[in-house]
Amino acid sequence: MSKTKIKEACFYVSSAFIAIMAIVTVHFGWLDSVIAKEKPNIGANMPPVQLDNVAKAVNNAYIAASEAVIPTVVSIQVVSEAKQLQSFGGDLEDFFFGWPFGDGNKNNKNEDREVETPKRMGSGSGVIITPDGYIVTNNHVVEGAIENGITVITSDKKEYEAKLIGTDSLTDLAIIKIDGKNLPAAHLGDMSKVKPGEMVIAVGSPLRLQHTVTQGIVSALGRGTSDIGAFNSSAYSIANYIQTDAAINPGNSGGGLFNLNGSLIGINTAIASQTGSFIGYGFAVPVDIVKATAQDLIANGKVEYGYIGAQIRDINSTEAKYFGLDKVEGVLVNSVQEKSAAESAGIQSEDIILAVNGKTTGTVAELKGLLATYRAGDEVTLTIWRDKKSITKKVKLKPANESDDLSDNKVKSGDIDEDADGIVKFDDIGFTIESLSKSEKEKLDIDNGVLIKSVKNYSIASKAGMRAGSVILKADRKKIETTGQLKKIINSKNKGESVLLNLRYGKSDFIIVIEIP
Repeated sequence: MSKTKIKEACFYVSSAFIAIMAIVTVHFGWLDSVIAKEKPNIGANMPPVQLDNVAKAVNNAYIAASEAVIPTVVSIQVVSEAKQLQSFGGDLEDFFFGWPFGDGNKNNKNEDREVETPKRMGSGSGVIITPDGYIVTNNHVVEGAIENGITVITSDKKEYEAKLIGTDSLTDLAIIKIDGKNLPAAHLGDMSKVKPGEMVIAVGSPLRLQHTVTQGIVSALGRGTSDIGAFNSSAYSIANYIQTDAAINPGNSGGGLFNLNGSLIGINTAIASQTGSFIGYGFAVPVDIVKATAQDLIANGKVEYGYIGAQIRDINSTEAKYFGLDKVEGVLVNSVQEKSAAESAGIQSEDIILAVNGKTTGTVAELKGLLATYRAGDEVTLTIWRDKKSITKKVKLKPANESDDLSDNKVKSGDIDEDADGIVKFDDIGFTIESLSKSEKEKLDIDNGVLIKSVKNYSIASKAGMRAGSVILKADRKKIETTGQLKKIINSKNKGESVLLNLRYGKSDFIIVIEIP
C-alpha cells in the first residue's frame, strides 16, 4: 500500500472517531465532564423561599430572644446520697456510683471492710437572677445534695461550685449561689400580662444536652396539682402552673420559660407524662411566685407563707347555680379552721372567694398562687359571694403554725330536727345511707351525721364526689341527726332543684351540691 493511501486511511479513521465523540457529547454530555472536568451545578435552579416581612419578624424574634436568654440559663449537676437504689426515670436522669457491694472476688470471706455510701448523680437547670450569682432552680433538682455536691456550668462552659442558700418544697423552688460578678441575669417578666396563646421558648439542659432551646406557646394558666397528676402533694402545696407545649424533658427542671421579649415568665418544673419523657405538655412555676419566693430565700433562707385557714375547693356548674352565681367562678369554702385568720375575719363555710385584692380567683390553683405572693402578717381583701350578693372581708394572714392542719377542720352546727332512723336508698341519685351508733360517732369524733354506706358508679352522687364511708353532717345548712331527716329534706325538693350537703371523710370536711333528677 502506498504512503498516500495510508495517510488517507488514517484521515478517515480520525474523522470517524471525532464524529463519534461529537455525537456522544451532544447526547450524553460526557465530553464536557471528562475533558473539561466540570462539576454538576447542584441546586442552582432551586431559588430560596422568600419570607414575607411578618415571617421574617417572627423568625428574627425567636433568634433574638434565644441569643439574649441562653447566657442566663445554667446547667446544674448534683451529687447526693442515695438512701436506696432507684430505677431510672422521674424528672432527673440518675445514675449511681460507689456501689456498696463486694469486688466480685469469690474467695472473699466475711472480713470487715469499709462500705462506701452509694451516691446519685442528677442533672437539672437553673436561671441566674442577680449579677452576683444567685440562681433559681427546682427544689427537687438540688434536694439531698452532699456538701460541695452542686456544680454549675454556664453557657460559656465555665464551671462553678455552688452553695445551697434555701429551699421551699411547697413551690418546689430553691436558690443556689455561685461567686461571680457582672453575670448575665434574667429579666423577670410581668405575670399579669401573660396570656394563653403567647409564643414562648423553654431553655434548659434536657437529657444532659446543655442550653437547649425549644419553642411553643402558653397553652393554659392556673393549672393545679391534679392537672399534672401530682397526687402526693401536701395540702399546703402551692400549684398555679403555666402550661406550655414547648418541649420539656428530664433535665429541663429549673430552667426558664421566656417570652419573646426575653423576659422570664416561669421556671420549668414538671411534665405530664406516663413515660417520663415529653408527650406534649410541660408546666412552669409563674414568675410572680418565683420572685416572691426567691426574695425570701435569699433574705432569710426560708419562706413564711400567710394562710387564711380554710379548706377550699373548686366549684361546678350545679353548685354555681345553687349559690346564685351567673357563671362558674370562685373557690368554695368547705370549712373554716378554729382560731384561724379566716374565722377572725368572719369567713364562713359556703362562702365563695371571688378575688384577692381585686384579682379574680377562678380556681383553687389561682387562689393559692395569689396568696403565695403574700406573707404572714400581710392583710388582704377578699371578695366574697354570700347569700347571693358580693361582700368584702379584710383578712390578716397567719403563718401555718398558728392555724390547725387543713385535714383537721371543724364545722359549726345548725338547728336539729327529729325524724325516724334506718337504711335509706336514694336510687335516682345513686347512694345509700344508714345511721351511726353512739360508739361510731365517738370513734369518728363527731356529734351527729349519717353514714354513706354505698355509692353507685357513674351515678349523680358519684359524679358529684360522694364517697362510701363519708358522713353527711348537714343538708341545706341543717344539722343531720337521722337518715329519715335527710330523706325528708331531699324528698321535699322538686326536679331541677339542688341540695347542699356538708360531708366528712376521715378528718377532711367538704361540700357538694346535688341536683335532684
